[in-house]
Amino acid sequence: ELVAVPGIGEEMADQLTDWENRIDLAEEQRRISDHGISLLTLEDEDYPPALRTIYDPPFLLYIKGRILPADRAAIGVVGSRRTTHYGKEQAKKLSFQLAKAGFCIVSGLARGIDTAAHEAALAAEGRTLAVLGSGIGNVYPPENQALADRISEHGAVISEFPVLYVPDKQSFPLRNRIVAGISRGLLVVEAPVRSGSLITANQALEQGRTVFAVPGPIDRPTSEGCHRLIQQGA
Repeated sequence: ELVAVPGIGEEMADQLTDWENRIDLAEEQRRISDHGISLLTLEDEDYPPALRTIYDPPFLLYIKGRILPADRAAIGVVGSRRTTHYGKEQAKKLSFQLAKAGFCIVSGLARGIDTAAHEAALAAEGRTLAVLGSGIGNVYPPENQALADRISEHGAVISEFPVLYVPDKQSFPLRNRIVAGISRGLLVVEAPVRSGSLITANQALEQGRTVFAVPGPIDRPTSEGCHRLIQQGA
């Protein structure tokens, strides 16, 4: 019967019917409890309404902390992991001011711009949401574990992956669509031409979000991606 459903196929049908031999559900439930995680599905009223409207919203969200109705006024802030002093300072300044103005800062807890954005929102005593490309019980990068703990007290850490999921090349683009989808607009602070932040910007545009970009020094390739976005109308 499953194979007859369009888009399922034999391989997925086998996985669905054999799930109990592939997944230790009781152990996953224990991990969820141990880490103080709550779950939201597309059916729940508290599911972020903006995220619900994207092409492929995650069916299930693991959440440590709380997502509040006020967090709907959210701005995604992204940029390079290998940031310059200029980029980091702009990320801090803009995120701090946006948080003071009542916006929730959404980012991906990565090194560089993401970290600066989260820290600035906390410094402003504002709200911030961190979307992971890993499981909540396996924070990446590991040096941001303490930051993740602080965010869970003043916002939420969010993932669509099982608690101990190890990040891979596919999980980060999946995370990026959530960062863009949960936000009203996306701010790219600093990014070279080949940057995951530009993928996030494209996802934001596809989702009908407004994209903003911070111009950088004209002789710095670290801002070339931002300049490209501005040329395209950001």
